[in-house]
Amino acid sequence: MNQHNCCNNYTRSKLLQGAAAQAGQGLPAIEPGMPLPAGTGLTRRRMLAGAAGLALSVYGASKLPISIFDVGIAEAAQSNRVIVSIFLDGGADALSILAPTGHPRYFDLRPNLAINPAGATPFSEDTSLSWHPAAAGLRTLHSEGKVTVLPAVGYDDPNQSHFTSRHFWEVGALDTGGSTGWMGRYLDLTGSDVNPLQGLSLDGSLSPAMATASKPVAAVEGVTGYDLWSWVDDPVTEELYRSFKRFGSFKSDSDALNQARRAIGSTNSVRESLEGFSEFTAPVAYPDSDLARQLSGLGALLGAGLPLHCVSVSADGGYDTHSDQKDDLARNLQTTCDSILAFQRDLESRGLQDRVLVEMWSEFGRRPEENGSAGTDHGAAGTAFIIGSMAEGRMVGEFPGLTQLDEDDNVRHTSDFRSMYCSLLEQWLGQEAGPIIPGAAKLARPKLVRT
Repeated sequence: MNQHNCCNNYTRSKLLQGAAAQAGQGLPAIEPGMPLPAGTGLTRRRMLAGAAGLALSVYGASKLPISIFDVGIAEAAQSNRVIVSIFLDGGADALSILAPTGHPRYFDLRPNLAINPAGATPFSEDTSLSWHPAAAGLRTLHSEGKVTVLPAVGYDDPNQSHFTSRHFWEVGALDTGGSTGWMGRYLDLTGSDVNPLQGLSLDGSLSPAMATASKPVAAVEGVTGYDLWSWVDDPVTEELYRSFKRFGSFKSDSDALNQARRAIGSTNSVRESLEGFSEFTAPVAYPDSDLARQLSGLGALLGAGLPLHCVSVSADGGYDTHSDQKDDLARNLQTTCDSILAFQRDLESRGLQDRVLVEMWSEFGRRPEENGSAGTDHGAAGTAFIIGSMAEGRMVGEFPGLTQLDEDDNVRHTSDFRSMYCSLLEQWLGQEAGPIIPGAAKLARPKLVRT
């Protein structure tokens, strides 16, 4: 991401290089009233198991082998559905991804940034909107009935801070003090005590949406090139790892110590079992991008039968396009959409397409009016996408138009992101939303999943 295109230092991972991944510790404050995401920035030198709840985080991990999680796999097999959350970091411009080319005011508000309808494909469910040419991969899947589009998703009284708005989406509530993620609370209710792969972050640090109160989750940098860091070299290193193995088998009257020992023992078992999965060959061609590498690795993990349930990953680049938006957005959007198309084809080739659903989201959209730097500033309603063979494939909520904006001259939302979560929980994951999403009883349940 080019530095001149984004708010200075808004990216929280840059602020959290030394944070430790711990479940159950909550999200500590970084500014008045605002929490940090849990578990970001774990380095190779740190692997902690919190007394309040185990979080096994192995930075840069490869395949976590089935042999060390036998009980976890048995429990995970009771529900074989997987949800993958893909985050467009920085506030993606919804009015470019699905451009309102059929709304005359669009061209007045964006004399330089408006998408040319002559080079764009109309959105079949609302032909006043057009797909960005760089979103061709997503457009292809939509034409196959595999994409549910929420063209104006958000929440009441929208907050235009990256930190606050992203936090709301991550915790699944309009609560600045929320201390666990919405997927983390789902895992707390339904997950295993011994399967850290049930919640997997593929960004090298624990996704705040995956922050749990008690259940183990994992943060890995990628699915190849596993390496544990130590301060010593061989032959001392091997003895160190043998000590890990012995320590992991000890029992104690202390629950916290047992948790720590289990984490250490499991991590050493990972190290011992990695041969044979340092490389893999995807059954389809992927583009050359970070997201593509993560998704191709995820396809391999799913194909190997690992007990994954909730997965989180960030898209390529950054979407905080205050300046020079046209080229940056097109580049990042194309690599993201091409990677998602390849992942879907990967799942289909493995026969896994009915098991996996992708949710793609951003913390907010951009303002309808372009700024003086060939970019757009923070807005309100954005777009979200539910992607996969089991997606309902129908638009949820209408595009509200550009003639009646909100009091800040931003696009109004026609769908609430918490309603989307309620539907994903109940229609895909089979879990009542009430215990997970505050105020769920008053939220709509749009149909997102095929029956």
